[in-house]
Amino acid sequence: MSHFLLALVLACLSFNLYAEQFTRFASAKKHLIKTLPENATSLYCGCDIKRQGKKLVPDPTACGYVPRNAVTRSGKPNARATRIEWEHIVPAWEFGHQLQCWQNGGRKNCIKTSAQFRKMEADINNLAPAIGEINADRSNYRFGMITGDANQYGRCQVKVDFKQRVVEPPFYARKRIADAYFYMQKTYGLKISDKQQKLFNTWQNQALAAQQSNKAL
Repeated sequence: MSHFLLALVLACLSFNLYAEQFTRFASAKKHLIKTLPENATSLYCGCDIKRQGKKLVPDPTACGYVPRNAVTRSGKPNARATRIEWEHIVPAWEFGHQLQCWQNGGRKNCIKTSAQFRKMEADINNLAPAIGEINADRSNYRFGMITGDANQYGRCQVKVDFKQRVVEPPFYARKRIADAYFYMQKTYGLKISDKQQKLFNTWQNQALAAQQSNKAL
């Protein structure tokens, strides 16, 4: 399937709200690993996901993902480039900073003292499977648009600007990301800047236009 058709197909997917609620991130991850659909793909690269025992690993064969760093600074293989992790689309850093518990001791303190934070951290509607290296590179960077071609990860179309701390996801992932932000806003009162809100509205509208265009074909 071409990147264009893949973008159209994935853009048409609706944001499915999951009723299951968890109070621990670890429990949420176990549930997601257990219930992951056979046709699931990674968020930023669209790679097929395979099971290796209890682990999930990306299959770069079709998606063309190539690690930005195949080895670590210590010379060891980059293990995160060969595994699937659960990415907080709205980073824990972002929603955590809006809670008092973070101001009093960061993430560890929030996990220990805040039921609200634990619920947000474990909300599976804000979690998506992502290749570990890209999850690490995304860090808590904001989403935005970046000039230039996407060539940091082989044919994977995600871009990361480390100096500006910005990540541009590929077209087919943008609606999923926008939907997650608006879900967290509606459910937990997440504060979103006007600039980000405008960007996410644009991404949702672009996905809708692509869906309508696809139906017309």
